[in-house]
Amino acid sequence: MSQKQAKKAIVIGAGIGGLATAVALRKVGLDVEVHERATELKAAGSGLSVMSNAIAALDSIGIDLGLEKRGQVLESYHVRTARGRLIREFPFPGIISRLGVPSVLITRSDLQQALLAAAEGIPIHLGATAREFETDESTGGVRVRFEDGSETEGDVLIGADGFNSVVRRQLVGPGESSKDSGYIVWLAIVPFEHPRFTPGSVTHYWGSGKRFGLVDMGGGRLYWWGTKNMPASQSRDWRGGKSEVLRSYAGWADEVQKAIRVTPEESIIAVPSRDRPFLERWGKGPVTLLGDAAHPMLTSLGQGSGMAIEDAAVLARVLGSADDLTRGLRRYEDERRERARGMVAASRGISDFEQSENPIRRPMRDAYFKFLPAARLTRTLEDSLTFPGYTTAEAAHVQ
Repeated sequence: MSQKQAKKAIVIGAGIGGLATAVALRKVGLDVEVHERATELKAAGSGLSVMSNAIAALDSIGIDLGLEKRGQVLESYHVRTARGRLIREFPFPGIISRLGVPSVLITRSDLQQALLAAAEGIPIHLGATAREFETDESTGGVRVRFEDGSETEGDVLIGADGFNSVVRRQLVGPGESSKDSGYIVWLAIVPFEHPRFTPGSVTHYWGSGKRFGLVDMGGGRLYWWGTKNMPASQSRDWRGGKSEVLRSYAGWADEVQKAIRVTPEESIIAVPSRDRPFLERWGKGPVTLLGDAAHPMLTSLGQGSGMAIEDAAVLARVLGSADDLTRGLRRYEDERRERARGMVAASRGISDFEQSENPIRRPMRDAYFKFLPAARLTRTLEDSLTFPGYTTAEAAHVQ
C-alpha cells in the first residue's frame, strides 16, 4: 500500500467471497477482520466449480490455494438428453489448456478449508450479526454495530454477506425485490461409481422443465444437482422427499437414477433458485459490496464463486495501490460492473433457455447447442473463463 500506516478493512460475511476478500486484502497490506453471523463455519454439502478465471484472479495478486490437490481438475464436459444421448461435448479442456490455468471441481467444504488455511491469523468473529453501519465524515472511516451491542471501526467496510446482505439493505433500502428462477434445485454429494462417470467429468442432462448434473469431485465423490420447474410458493418451502426426486427423473439415464438411489435422503438439500435485478451502485463512501451481496446470479454458468473471487482480487489490487481508499472502492466498482452484469444476464438467459418445457422450444434448445458453430461456442466459453487483464505469461507458473 502507498499509505504509511496499514489501513483496516472490515469484512462482513465469511463465505467464499468474504474469506477470499480477507486473504486478498491482507496480501496487499491491509489489516483485516471478518465478522460472520453463523456460530460455526460449516459449509453445505454441495459442490462448485472454481473455473480458470477465478484461479487466475487469485494468481494475479500472488495467491495460490492449491485447489488441484483438494479437488478434481476438469477433464471433460458433456451435455446429454434426459435418456443419455449426447447433444454436444463442450471444448473446455482445449480452452483451459490454451489459457494455461486449470479449472477445479471441488466441494464447498474443501474450498472453505483452503481459504481458512490461507486466512490463518486473520481475526474471524463468529456469531456476529451486523445490524447497521455509519460513516464518519470527519475521519472518512466507518463503524459497524452488531446485534449483541458490540461495535467495530475501520477504514473501509466490505459487505460480503450474501443474498440477504445487511450491508446491501442499508445501502439500497428495505423492500428490494428478488427474482425467482421458476424452479427448485436439489443437490447432494455421495460416493459413486458408474462407467459413464469418468475422472474430472461434468455431464449435464436436459429434459422438459428439468435438468440434472453429475460432477466428479475427486476421491470417488459425486456432486449431483437436479432442477425442476416449480412455483416459488412451493420451492421456497419444499417438503417433499427422496421419493419425489426419484419420480421426477423416472425414465432418465441409468446413471442419473442410480445417483439419486444411492443418496441417503438426509443428504439431499433443496434450495430455491433466485437472483435480483442488477444493482448499478454497489457502494457509498467507505462502503462497498462484493459477490452475491453485489450481484447474485443463477447457477447455470457455475460462476457464482468465481465472480466473488474475481471481485476480491480486483478490490485488493485497487486498494493496495490507492492513496484514497474511498476513491479506490469506486474504481473497483467501475472495473467490475460490466463483467458482473454480463455474467448475471448470461446466467439468467441460459437458465431460462435450458429449463424450457415448451414442446416447440425444447427441441430448438437441443438443436441450437448441437449445431452451434464450434468457433462461436469456443469464443463464448473462453470469454467467461478469462480473467480480464490476465496474460498467458502470468499463467506459465500456475500449471
